[in-house]
Amino acid sequence: MEEKDYRALRREYLSKGLKRKDLDADPVIQFTHWMDRIAQTEIEDATAMTLATADQQCRPSARIVLLKHFDDKGFCWYTDHRSDKGQQLAQNPWAELLFFWPQLSRQVRIRGRVETLDDADNDRYFHERPVDSRFSAASSLQSATIASRAVLEQRITQLKAQYPEGDVPRPKDWGGYRLRPDYFEFWQGRASRLHDRFIYRLQDQQWHIERLSP
Repeated sequence: MEEKDYRALRREYLSKGLKRKDLDADPVIQFTHWMDRIAQTEIEDATAMTLATADQQCRPSARIVLLKHFDDKGFCWYTDHRSDKGQQLAQNPWAELLFFWPQLSRQVRIRGRVETLDDADNDRYFHERPVDSRFSAASSLQSATIASRAVLEQRITQLKAQYPEGDVPRPKDWGGYRLRPDYFEFWQGRASRLHDRFIYRLQDQQWHIERLSP
């Protein structure tokens, strides 16, 4: 096919920038400030994040998932452990999260080791989900091939007949993950591509902040 050329497609990032003196010493608190700022806007899917994983052969994969909760212990999301990402995390429990909020010209990268959440956390969140989302999770073996959508819809119909009150149980292979961070990068877009970038590295249980070249 003929080459598609997007080199002229660009925009300027016209923010006030990010200064070292404005950063909190704790990256989780700094992230909270930025997330609270996003939450005050009408931006959709503000909790959407790219989850990057790699298999045992170091082949990377990336997909969008939703952040569900976080604290100083880490950042959590939920999925089917049998999915591609679940299998890769079982093989290689290191991952990176990327948040991108183009409306504010901001990105945050968070890197660390991933662990599974316990059954109590998994059950609590599963039963907080909308009932149709629970049936969907119970009917799908995520990432497995399927003959047609009709097969999936038939599974849901069968489950709804089996659990007419909506009390479908959580699949044993469905649950949460927590990424325990040891690295953050806060990126603020600036004019002429002279972006502001600050990283936090965890060393000897202390966070150290450095500025990176754009």
